[in-house]
Amino acid sequence: MMPITPTVKQLLIINILFFVGSLAVPQATELLALHNPQSDNFRIWQIITHMFMHGGPAHIFFNMFALYSFGSSLEHFWGGTKFLFFYISCGLGAALLQLGINYYELQQGLQMASDLGLSQETLHQVLNVQFSDGTMYRGDLFENAVKPILEQTDSWSKVNYDNLKALFDSAIKLDYKMVGASGAIYGLLVAFAFMFPNAELALMFIPIPIKAKYFVPGLLLIDLFLGLKGNSIFGGGTGIAHFAHIGGGLVGFLMMWYWKKNSFNDRRWN
Repeated sequence: MMPITPTVKQLLIINILFFVGSLAVPQATELLALHNPQSDNFRIWQIITHMFMHGGPAHIFFNMFALYSFGSSLEHFWGGTKFLFFYISCGLGAALLQLGINYYELQQGLQMASDLGLSQETLHQVLNVQFSDGTMYRGDLFENAVKPILEQTDSWSKVNYDNLKALFDSAIKLDYKMVGASGAIYGLLVAFAFMFPNAELALMFIPIPIKAKYFVPGLLLIDLFLGLKGNSIFGGGTGIAHFAHIGGGLVGFLMMWYWKKNSFNDRRWN
């Protein structure tokens, strides 16, 4: 195993400090996790800070183990500046793709409530109401919060079960938060497969070594499949930002392709 490199070491420390800090101050998650831009809780710095937040011990363990395992090899050949640029770029690409998918899904859901004829301002108010009791989203709280807003616009009389449920489901989607370095990590995996295609890798539960050029694309395909099914290869359950994984891997692929294509001209990264 290659010794840990300086930038990877600093990223590990930052991630661990953020994780411990969020346990000590739970409100930090609300402030630093990436919210949907249509949410009242969105802040511009969350585009960066969400990469250093994690949802639990298993989440941060797998990400940091991968950062150490693959990141140190890449930094050894690239140097710290190029490595950090690549890492952050993949994280940003992951966030943008996931936000794009979230926006599309949100608009699709809101089509079910289009018969209410709500203005953008009213829709924003409705989707940002508080309707959680701290453990779960509650339909009764949502209805009680939404009713006075819709009564002001004479839209409450048009409300039925279907369009109210559509607003409820859309408000839940809007309230989802994105955390984790997974998008950046998937970018590192793709870069590692580019640079060391014949290196043999293995998952903990698949003891047979597989070459990186097969392992990484296979992992992306499995994650995409499980994402469409609503599950995750790591961490279990739903709520995993699978398209962030795909986005990080895609940005990593495009950057590696560009660097390889321009490795012998004046646009190369020295």
